[in-house]
Amino acid sequence: MVSISLCMIVKNEEEVLARCLDTVKDIVDEINIVDTGSSDTTVDIAKKYTDRVFYFEWIGDFAAARNESFRHATKDYILYLDADDVLLEEEQEKIKRLKESLDPSVDSVSMYYNAGLDEFGNVTLQYRRNRLVKRSRNFIWKGDCHQYLEVYGKIINSDIAVTHKKIRHSVGRNLAIYQKKVERGDVFTPRDYFYYGNELRENERYEEAIESYNKNIQMKEGWIEDKVYACINKADCFRFLGKEEEELYSLFESFQFSKTPRPETCSRIGYYFQRKRDFHSAIFWYKLATELDHDFNKWSFTYPAYSTWYPHLQMCVCYYNLQDFEKSYYHNEKAREHRPDDERILFNKELLEVKVG
Repeated sequence: MVSISLCMIVKNEEEVLARCLDTVKDIVDEINIVDTGSSDTTVDIAKKYTDRVFYFEWIGDFAAARNESFRHATKDYILYLDADDVLLEEEQEKIKRLKESLDPSVDSVSMYYNAGLDEFGNVTLQYRRNRLVKRSRNFIWKGDCHQYLEVYGKIINSDIAVTHKKIRHSVGRNLAIYQKKVERGDVFTPRDYFYYGNELRENERYEEAIESYNKNIQMKEGWIEDKVYACINKADCFRFLGKEEEELYSLFESFQFSKTPRPETCSRIGYYFQRKRDFHSAIFWYKLATELDHDFNKWSFTYPAYSTWYPHLQMCVCYYNLQDFEKSYYHNEKAREHRPDDERILFNKELLEVKVG
């Protein structure tokens, strides 16, 4: 059986740290917590779980802090979590089984990151991360913001998921880090332009976000998946700005990188045609969104809503406008499978039951 060091960086996490550690304390063999300047009871809470609490001055660089946390690990493998992450009970059992069966020649085990949940417990954003890595390989974190762990060698993909349960969003924190990079005259990588675009978009600076996404798209270097979502996210910015033709062009632009459609793209194209009251075209794209296969080995972002309840709910609306109440009811019920207590879906159900008798 392999041994595992948990490595975490924390700052003012008194609301969530114990919740996180309670879900992992019986799995790992060592807990290393690096505090970067807490002014609340975070350190006191950490000391209830481990005597391996360390301090690192925050320098505005997440990669540097994560590398410091890895430096304290002593076991075979390193597992990293954020304080607002949890391992659900089923996932805890999966990791225990993995720990017993893992081939020591494996350099990294990727796990899903369920980065968001809706009010009904559905995953809203999922992607893979190299989550359990061999300590002896000395893998390094890179990037001062939206950092990544540079991993190579023998990597296996698991079905284990870490769930992110954020209490509040740090609006503007990451944007400020990128703006300091701009002020310093740092050279941006394609990845930097993509994530800077995301931060600008989240802060409703849509024109600037479009410019940053375009810089990512125009560079020959960079991960293709980032370019796919640069096109998609750019389309959202155009929609918010009321530039519908640019929106549609950006969605189709994503196909040159993805090669085949993604549910996230199809549902947005469907919504474009729905707004134009071209319901037949909208249905075509929504239906396609529900039919595309999920790739187990996909590493980039997946937004499950765009292949499940959302296109079904929109097809319910489209078919209602086409006066096909039976199909409208059918798709509303498909949406209800995922969101059984959604007031909109329950309203539709009551209305359509009268229509279909």
